[in-house]
Amino acid sequence: MKKSTLTVIGIIGIIVIGIVGYFIATYNSLATAENSVDAKWSQVENVMQRRADLIPNLVNSVKGSMQHETEIFSAITEARKEYNQASTPSEKVAADDKIDQSVGTMVSVIKESYPQLASNENVKTLMTQLEGTENRISVERKNYITEVQSYNQNLVRFPKNIVAKMLGFEKKANFKADAGAEKVPDVSFE
Repeated sequence: MKKSTLTVIGIIGIIVIGIVGYFIATYNSLATAENSVDAKWSQVENVMQRRADLIPNLVNSVKGSMQHETEIFSAITEARKEYNQASTPSEKVAADDKIDQSVGTMVSVIKESYPQLASNENVKTLMTQLEGTENRISVERKNYITEVQSYNQNLVRFPKNIVAKMLGFEKKANFKADAGAEKVPDVSFE
């Protein structure tokens, strides 16, 4: 073979190796980003599960003193059951929203109707734990939203978007608040 033919083959080989290397590097970075998004969602589920686990303790602590509030307890029990049976992120979020609503109702009833119960040390501790868990959920949702944003931006940037489409990477759904969550609740102490 001539020296010029070997040079052309060498250049083509280097270009092919460069393209393959870019595909491998892009795939690895997208796979890592996708795993990071999944890990952030797992952490959201972790703190939501922590709350779901705390609720029975609070309910049992309060139940004896609130015999006529069975409707609230039924709603909480049903919401927890739905959460435990949910399998997709959207089902978990919907079930978690029901838990939010039920727990909020219960905490309000405790504070308004049973001030002596709210001062009970066990109930206080559990309510503090629930409040802390709500804060953790908020933080983990924010982390998830940030991670999804970063991942989705990688999928739409050129030239990664070409590789992402070829390799089957798809955008992740971001967390969305409930309809009506933008309205300020009316709180009255009268």
